[in-house]
Amino acid sequence: MDSIELLLDDVSEQLVRHDWDALLAAGLPSRASHTSPHNRPHITLVAAPAITADRDDRVGQGSGLPLIFGCSGILLFNAGRRGYVLARQVVCGADLLALHRRVHDVGQIDAPAGTTLPDAWVPHITLANAVPPERLADALAVLSTTMLEGQLVAMRRWDSRAKTVTALG
Repeated sequence: MDSIELLLDDVSEQLVRHDWDALLAAGLPSRASHTSPHNRPHITLVAAPAITADRDDRVGQGSGLPLIFGCSGILLFNAGRRGYVLARQVVCGADLLALHRRVHDVGQIDAPAGTTLPDAWVPHITLANAVPPERLADALAVLSTTMLEGQLVAMRRWDSRAKTVTALG
């Protein structure tokens, strides 16, 4: 699945990475276990089977970055037999919602994932995938209680087949 993502400022990224490291140190699933140099805390604006480079200029122009963002708490997404996805919930201001809709409108991306569509989007920053139900309390206990507030400073396109990222805008 390809995606268009927003990246966090350095301080916010380090706070998320602290959570990743705390989960890993506690023997829990964590995004820290993904050692790819492209693995960074991010907010996904759109995901689809293929997002081609011919849309990069349209999507990247007029992003309005940097944008202020905040996180209000922890979300759980049911991942079926694999357990739960654990994430920080992103609070959307009008500017972030407008950027999300603009990316969909100008990108004209084929078959976007339903969870990334305008009016159905749940913006979040993933902390861990596949957390077993019996370990949820352990996971919540090691996470920072610091309320995350910061800036979204860059946009990129992830190409899942080539395993590359392209800066947009």
